[in-house]
Amino acid sequence: MKTALVLAAVCAALAAPAMAGGKHHKKHHGEYGPTGNKIVVSCFRGPWHEVIWDRPNAVFVDSLVSVGYEYPTAHAIAERVCRDKALVGNPEGLKATMLSIYRDRASHRKHNY
Repeated sequence: MKTALVLAAVCAALAAPAMAGGKHHKKHHGEYGPTGNKIVVSCFRGPWHEVIWDRPNAVFVDSLVSVGYEYPTAHAIAERVCRDKALVGNPEGLKATMLSIYRDRASHRKHNY
C-alpha cells in the first residue's frame, strides 16, 4: 500500500510541471515568409534550462509545412532548433537560426520562394 502511495506521489510531482504551463511551457517567435505564411517557432521546454524534454510543438512543424517544407524535413528542422541548447531562453537566437535555415536554398523546400 505504501509503495502505491509513493508511486502516485512521484507521478503527480513529475506531471505537475507539465500541467502547470509554467513560464517555459511555450515560446512563440515568428517571421513571415514570402508566401505570407508565418513561421511560428514554438518549443516545449519543460521547467528546466537544460535540454531534457525539449520538443517542437505541432504549430511549429505545421507552420514549416505551410511555407513549403515536406513534413519529415519540417519535423527534422523543428527538432534541431528546439534541441539546440544555445537557443534555450534566447528568442533572438531562435529567430536568427530559423531565418538562416529558411533562407538556405539547400534546406529542401518544395518551392523556391
